[in-house]
Amino acid sequence: MRSTLIRQMFTEFFTSRGHRAVPSSPLVPDDPTLLLANAGMNQFKPYFLGETTPEFPRATSIQKCARTSDIDNVGRTTRHATFFEMMGNFSFGDYFKEDAIAFAWELLTEGYGLEKKKLWITVYQDDDEAEEIWRRIGVPASRIQRLGMEDNYWSMTVPGPCGPSSEAHYDRGPAFGEEGGPAVNGERYVELWNLVFMESIRGEGPPKKDYPILGDLARKSIDTGLGLDRLAVILQGAHSVCTTDLLLPTYRTVQELAGREAPDEGEDKVSFQVVTEHARSIAFLIADGVLPAKDGRGYILRRLMRRAVRHARLIGIDGPVLPATTASVVGNLADVWPELAAQATLIEQVVATEEESFNRTLAQGTRLLNAAIRRTKDSGSAALPGETAFELADTYGFPVELTLEAARDAGLAVDAERFAVLLDEQKKRAKAGGRAKAAETLRKMDSYRELSAAVPRTEFVGYEHLAAESVVTGLIADGAVVPAADAGSEVDIVLDRSPFYAEAGGQIGDTGTLTTSDGTRLRITGTRYGLEGFRVHRARVLEGELRTGARGLAEVDAERRAGLTRSHSATHILHAVVMATLGEHSRQQGSLVEPDRLRFDFAHFTALSPEQVREIEHAVNGHVLDDPAVRAWYADRAEAEAAGAIALFGEKYGDTVRIVDIGDFSRELCGGTHVAHGSQVGTFRLLSESSIGSNLRRVEALTGYGALAHADTERRVLAEVAGLLGTRPADAPDALRKRLEGLAAAQDELSRLRTAELGREAAGLAEHARPAGRGRLVVRRVTGATSEELRALAAETVARIGTEAAVAVLATEHRSKALLAAAVSPSLHRDGAEAAPLLTEAARIIGGGSGGRGPVANAGGRTSEHLEQALAAADREAERLLNG
Repeated sequence: MRSTLIRQMFTEFFTSRGHRAVPSSPLVPDDPTLLLANAGMNQFKPYFLGETTPEFPRATSIQKCARTSDIDNVGRTTRHATFFEMMGNFSFGDYFKEDAIAFAWELLTEGYGLEKKKLWITVYQDDDEAEEIWRRIGVPASRIQRLGMEDNYWSMTVPGPCGPSSEAHYDRGPAFGEEGGPAVNGERYVELWNLVFMESIRGEGPPKKDYPILGDLARKSIDTGLGLDRLAVILQGAHSVCTTDLLLPTYRTVQELAGREAPDEGEDKVSFQVVTEHARSIAFLIADGVLPAKDGRGYILRRLMRRAVRHARLIGIDGPVLPATTASVVGNLADVWPELAAQATLIEQVVATEEESFNRTLAQGTRLLNAAIRRTKDSGSAALPGETAFELADTYGFPVELTLEAARDAGLAVDAERFAVLLDEQKKRAKAGGRAKAAETLRKMDSYRELSAAVPRTEFVGYEHLAAESVVTGLIADGAVVPAADAGSEVDIVLDRSPFYAEAGGQIGDTGTLTTSDGTRLRITGTRYGLEGFRVHRARVLEGELRTGARGLAEVDAERRAGLTRSHSATHILHAVVMATLGEHSRQQGSLVEPDRLRFDFAHFTALSPEQVREIEHAVNGHVLDDPAVRAWYADRAEAEAAGAIALFGEKYGDTVRIVDIGDFSRELCGGTHVAHGSQVGTFRLLSESSIGSNLRRVEALTGYGALAHADTERRVLAEVAGLLGTRPADAPDALRKRLEGLAAAQDELSRLRTAELGREAAGLAEHARPAGRGRLVVRRVTGATSEELRALAAETVARIGTEAAVAVLATEHRSKALLAAAVSPSLHRDGAEAAPLLTEAARIIGGGSGGRGPVANAGGRTSEHLEQALAAADREAERLLNG
């Protein structure tokens, strides 16, 4: 069974059972707690938590997922992958364990045709209910095993919804290992489908155990995941995920590049499969907007790319490997995932550039490593420092495996303990996320390195001056070093002296102008670091031709810089006030400093109360009005720390640091620009406070003219609202409150009248009930009803018919959509009748789905022109029910 049919069968199975088919979300999730989408339930997290009410009680999806927690198992087992498609069905307070288990069993055995005797089940160690349901469905106790939290209790690995789970496993037979069930051998008894019974909310703690349970979900829900790769292995008789139709074309491409077939065992087999599997992950990540970077999700991508290249080298592929392998992924899977085709050019460009860069990295890293080995031997030490191994890996991307091999060949060990500490710190930084770099930046990196080796570093004079005579020492256009640029060109320029502050420490870069001695004019649109310590100015040539070596006057936009200094000094004051108000734990975790506006992120466990927000705003303004002196001074790092200067996590500092004091309450290491006196910050206005992740809060504020403009806007809005209410601004809240109370009363009255109207309409419909089998039946088309009103009308019509066995099926067109509702009488429901099956065929006809459990159900679809045909189908089903 090909993967396309596996997907199709899964989706059709669940949509026919009232589930809404929801498209996969991107791999980059809209969730600050996650770097990448790692489960099918990610996009439904607000529904499980009760933060948002879903439009549908049931859903099904095929979600793109990326996980690297098991990256070391890729290629070494037949089942692990860093990218996979997770097929899932979800219930948001609708059904729970019994239906979830029944659905899974039916689809696995009757849909996909798996042999029942080869299916094994695991349940959470305390879940008697789940085991009993499986036994009732026909699974013998001998094939049900109980496991602990490590195996059968699920969460996203971060705070959020969680609960016990039950997994369906398939026995692949003696060729894959010893018998004894999933508890004994995960390779032979492959986990296929994980059914999670969402009940609770977890807090911070280790991913698999010992995290606190914060409470129960408002509604018990279902989250399941059936791995497409693993099911394809079984249904296609493949040996591993790399030999299913999902990856086989790429596996063959790797073998062609290597000039030989992959062996059946050994380390070479592992490398063939790592290259194959990682190529798919790489293609999908880039297609969804992830680009290689030093941290965050960009680091994950870079790690996968460099790992794939390294394993390609191990099996003898000396030339480029990523362009061909990712192209095979695009060719194989773009029909199902069109974003691959849409981003094919970008994928090719990024992987080619990164692989070429990594080849240079390997050469450079080898030279640095050899020098470090010589120094270590000369010092008489028997171990290469952990810092050296980490710097090679983190800064230069040199694989630590190669460092270990080279050190071993030289008779040296590596300080693995220190390396592990540094690596753990790096992983924590990576989890904090980071901005993905554009593909253009990848091309520029080589140009930056080329220029940084040829020209001196820029002398920054922007603390003292907003203008400086400068010489253009380098030009980069379209990612390449060029000698000149014409009018209209977008270029990066390097100056020998610059008053422009480069983006750092949260403060965005300066803008301004450059006018050369021959009349060429440029608009500087931004300033940043291309490499550490290497300042570049993004510019547009407005007039003339700019050439390397040109002399001119560089001038900063003074008004914009003034707004930036106000916001940066306000950020320092805010930082001091937040820590004084909330505690030392609430240190800055990030910031954005813009002209007369700032964003400040800090660690804290709960939302701030309105009183705390007002207290912080009042305290900041109090410090500003006190007009504290602002002083910048320099010291070595140890002296600065001894003096109590705050260093921000994630920032890089040299041996000599710049310290900024504001009065006697704020002292931070900072390279940014600041006001001369605190009162120059002007007015501070705290706009909002919100959560951006677990134990992370964010406030946004205005300063200076931005705060004044905001206050003026609020005053004008209040005056306009008061005018509309016909009262004074001070009395506007009370007047509005009275208007809203009157509106609510009118809406209540309207609802009462509508209920009475529906009752009269139901009575009229009941009079037209016709005899059918053992009862009476109403099948009618009505007008002017919403979906909720149609359900209520159907139920009320059944009640008004007044017979023991009664059925009502109603239909309407609402906002160009076809709607149906069905209801059965209580006696029929007690006998086992459900309303939903009456609408299954009708829902298909109108191109939609049906939902609801018990005596009332509804259906909806977009093809309203087929409503009469759908109503006729529901009529036939109702007749069958009453004649049964």
